[in-house]
Amino acid sequence: MAARRIFPPMSPPHFPTCELLMKTYIFAAVTLCVSTLLANSHAAKADDTAAPTGKWETLFDGSNLDAWREYNRDSVTSGWKIEGNALTCISHKDQGDAARGENLITKEKFDAFELELDFKVTPAANSGVMFHVVETKKPPYYTGPEIQIQDHKGGHDPQKCGWLYQLYPSETDSTKPAGEWNHLRVLITPAKCQIEVNGVLYSEFVKGSDDWNERVAKSKFGKWEGFGEPTNGHICLQDHNDEVSYRNIRIRRL
Repeated sequence: MAARRIFPPMSPPHFPTCELLMKTYIFAAVTLCVSTLLANSHAAKADDTAAPTGKWETLFDGSNLDAWREYNRDSVTSGWKIEGNALTCISHKDQGDAARGENLITKEKFDAFELELDFKVTPAANSGVMFHVVETKKPPYYTGPEIQIQDHKGGHDPQKCGWLYQLYPSETDSTKPAGEWNHLRVLITPAKCQIEVNGVLYSEFVKGSDDWNERVAKSKFGKWEGFGEPTNGHICLQDHNDEVSYRNIRIRRL
């Protein structure tokens, strides 16, 4: 009689327990969340690089003039110097015969923006910060409105420091004496523009509004074709032959 083969009993099939299913689900969910967060993080970084809107851009940090050039020229001006983390316009007196009025403009153009900087004047000094400047054969103030930068006590121009030249004066005066640093904030948007000195609001206006156009027409700029009309242009630091210094210049597009 043939020998019978004896097989071991078959083990019952193994099905995942509820605990194992729960652990697997949690692991998958955590993995998905982490992957999503990483993907969003990378996307955010890419967006920051591609769209600088709302991000502060440094125009001058005390080390170089990479963001600037001379008006109507490709090179960096020689009428300015970097000294003690400040950008200083060399006075006509110190330049001598080499002085030729070298206005600095940003290499890039800006339309709606917020600009902040510190400025310091020497006694009786006069200068200006312009915006929406377009390069022509005439000086930059023929297109770009100018915010007066001046010694508010010893300056000879009746347009005082912080005023939008011949357009929007101010009854307040928060400017510090010559030799001390002041802070200027400028907001330029189609809906509202503001000028502040040392945290005090000097003026608020709408560029291109009826009020704006009336004021331009009554000023010396009313005879200048195209003055104040561009809505996109360079930021300009004026060389008015006097020693004026700037530092911590930054801007953000709006």
